Amino acid sequence: MTRVLVVDDQFLIRAGLVGLLRAAPGIEVVGEAADGADAVEQAAATSPDVVLMDIRMPGMSGITATERILAGADGEGPSPRILVLTTFDLDEYVYAALRAGASGFLLKDAGPERLLAAVAAVAGGDTLFAPSVTRRLIEALAPHNRVAEPSADLAVLTAREVEVLGLIAQGLSNMDIADHLFISEATVKTHLNRTMSKLDLSSRAQAVVLAYESGLVKPGRTGLPG
Repeated sequence: MTRVLVVDDQFLIRAGLVGLLRAAPGIEVVGEAADGADAVEQAAATSPDVVLMDIRMPGMSGITATERILAGADGEGPSPRILVLTTFDLDEYVYAALRAGASGFLLKDAGPERLLAAVAAVAGGDTLFAPSVTRRLIEALAPHNRVAEPSADLAVLTAREVEVLGLIAQGLSNMDIADHLFISEATVKTHLNRTMSKLDLSSRAQAVVLAYESGLVKPGRTGLPG
């Protein structure tokens, strides 16, 4: 069973999400919250696998709640995966949520099948179920005119880990990277997991954001290097 916490300040939207999830096989709704502060408390109490998180809420925002939920994970098991709910796909709030460690985002007008597929994907560890969309979001919102120096944090990575991180940030899938580097998908995942551990990142999307903000990848650079 995938344990889900639903967070949205609008009662009708929250009730609709809860009803849809409860009717789906393999999903247990462990709680619902109307604001960020309540979401943080319930996440600590219920240990959900996935949190459906509204971004714009009165009081504590979904961005702050995402940060606190991930920071408060006890380390004894996997951290909850945060799936952000938003009205607009190109939204600076979504960018901030991905930077805070959210695993992905979903438009509120997505259909029931899309929602259930997204929850399953995130719960299964596919932290960036729409890499091209997330890359488009980051490129639209990342500062184009800032001259970024390579982050000192990247010095802890091996050359191969830096290479894999750069390719991930350009929107390539694990399979694409494996084919390009002539390695297995399992090896790509190993490099990514080590990178995330060394840089204290909680999601693949967060790794993409770091790659842009550190200057490793520049906005507008996409696809395999020539």
